[in-house]
Amino acid sequence: MIVQNLSQRQQTKILPQQIQLLNLFHLTNLELEAQIRIELEENPLLEEIKDTDTEESHDETISEFADWEEYVYDDIPDYKTEYANYFSGEVMPEKPITQEVNFRQVLKEQVRLQLDNEVQCLLADYLIDSLNDSGILELSLEQLAEEISFKNKKWIDASELTAVLSIIQQLDPPGVGALNMQQCLLLQMDRIKSPCKTILQAIELIRGHYDSLIHKDMEKIKLALKISHEELKEILNYLGTLHFRPVLKAEASETIKEIIFPDFVIHVEDDKIKVSLTKQRSQTLSINHSWMDHVQNQLGDKDKAGKQYLRNKLLSAEWFVSAIQQRESNMLAIMKAIVNWQKNYFLSGDMMQVKPMILKNIADKTGVDISTVSRITSHKYAATPFGNILLKSLFSEGLKDLSGETISSRVVQKALKNTIEKEDKHSPYTDNELVEKLADNGFKLARRTVAKYRELLQIPAAQVRGIWK
Repeated sequence: MIVQNLSQRQQTKILPQQIQLLNLFHLTNLELEAQIRIELEENPLLEEIKDTDTEESHDETISEFADWEEYVYDDIPDYKTEYANYFSGEVMPEKPITQEVNFRQVLKEQVRLQLDNEVQCLLADYLIDSLNDSGILELSLEQLAEEISFKNKKWIDASELTAVLSIIQQLDPPGVGALNMQQCLLLQMDRIKSPCKTILQAIELIRGHYDSLIHKDMEKIKLALKISHEELKEILNYLGTLHFRPVLKAEASETIKEIIFPDFVIHVEDDKIKVSLTKQRSQTLSINHSWMDHVQNQLGDKDKAGKQYLRNKLLSAEWFVSAIQQRESNMLAIMKAIVNWQKNYFLSGDMMQVKPMILKNIADKTGVDISTVSRITSHKYAATPFGNILLKSLFSEGLKDLSGETISSRVVQKALKNTIEKEDKHSPYTDNELVEKLADNGFKLARRTVAKYRELLQIPAAQVRGIWK
């Protein structure tokens, strides 16, 4: 028997235009410029308003030369200016600059020999570009999968990245692509074809008793591995010969610094902080209505396809301009909220003044979704009087010390790292001694909290640091 039932339900759906808007939020200035160029080429109704101020000033400069020969004549020999275009006069190189091999490019060349699938090659390139300068992958695969999905407008599962990452981890140098120090050490030892007894014991130690090693519980390790004190010392000495960073930079080579194009500019005048965008692109984009009217007049009444084409391009151009405006307004609102929250930091430039701040704090202040705050602050930089800063570096969880005061976890980590760097390498501080040292600097923390942040910084315990000094 056929029965009809009427039901009512609510379902949330994301429109394609909403996904495109989220993609625009995620773009940096350079990526946005590339996207605008694509839209200008594909949509004849979208036009860019030229900035005539620069052209007029250039023409005025040229007109100041009364004589053409005076304008074109230059009595400075070419050999004096040929290389001056590449280096500033204050910082001229005193030695020949050697070309530094980019390990990411080498990895991409190696992975091309292992993969022939175009999609996997694309994922491999993204993973390699996401490695830090030491060759470690600090971001989670879930987060990277989400970023790739939004950029390519196609869902990528984290399991696909796992398969590609396992191939990258087999490339040279050994340990590259590791997710942490433990995996980095294991990847190096797994390359040894005929491991001796000490190496096998070292692999068992790192794989099964890494926490005990970090917490310097040597007695527990000796009982678990059934080894003597001398054997444990040999294992630790061997581990000390491994690299904690897969990529080691040559000291003699010149480091090519990455050029950062900030998305925000922050000025401080009389203890007042002003926030602005580096460039407002919405003011330079407009709809070419005159061209549309001209084409419509030439189209006949029966040319419905042509008129529909114009309507679609008009809607697309209007939406794109509106989306750029919405992106810029949200960026300014979020940046102003961040500046108000971290006012002491932006006035002083002292990282120790950073307050605990999470995405929800800024979302509540601005009235936007947390995902919007995340995408707008992702890979974005702000130019400040004390240099360019990555916005994501300002977000950190709050931590209450023993006195009840809330401080930023990043402040604690920075103070902990500075304290360990200044210690005597032959007699490193224990966690209890680190608690005392941090207390002298105004950070009253528990020992387990110090141990937790030391592990996050991938710093071994005192006994291990003493052996691996």
